[in-house]
Amino acid sequence: MGKHTAELRWTRGDQTFLDNRYSRLHSVRFDGGLEIPMSSSPAVVPVPMSDPAAVDPEEAFVAALASCHMLWFLSLAARDGWRVDSYRDAAAGTMGRDERNRIVMREVLLRPEVDFSGDRRPSREQIEQLHRDAHAECFLAHSVRCEVRCEPVMEP
Repeated sequence: MGKHTAELRWTRGDQTFLDNRYSRLHSVRFDGGLEIPMSSSPAVVPVPMSDPAAVDPEEAFVAALASCHMLWFLSLAARDGWRVDSYRDAAAGTMGRDERNRIVMREVLLRPEVDFSGDRRPSREQIEQLHRDAHAECFLAHSVRCEVRCEPVMEP
C-alpha cells in the first residue's frame, strides 16, 4: 500500500518558550508541495498562542474523513452511471471524553449534499446506498476509533 507523508515545521525564533506562551503556528508541507499554516485550536490553546486563521488538527481530521468519503462517493456514482455536478459537505467533529477520561474526537458527522444531472438520476434510496457504500470503502473511516456517521443533505 502507499505511503503518505506530511512534513511539519515549527521554530521557536526569539520566543521564550519555557513560559508556555509560545506560538503554536506551524506549517505543513504535503508530498505534492502544498504548504498550509496550522495551529492549535483556540478552543484548546488561547489566542495569541493559537492562530484562529490557521487549520487546527481537529479541523484537518474532520476534513480528511469528509474528503475520503466524497472521493469514494464520486467514484461509485461514476461507476454506476450517475452524473454528479456538485458535492458539498458541512462536516463537523465533536470532541468529548472517552471511557478513560481522555479528550478525544467522539464523533464526525458528514452532511453531504449532492447535485446530479442527466436523464438518469438516482432515487433517494440509491443516494443513501451510495453513501453507505462510500462509507464502507473509506480507508480513513476504517482507521479511526470514533464513530464516523454520514447524514446526506437531500433536496426537498
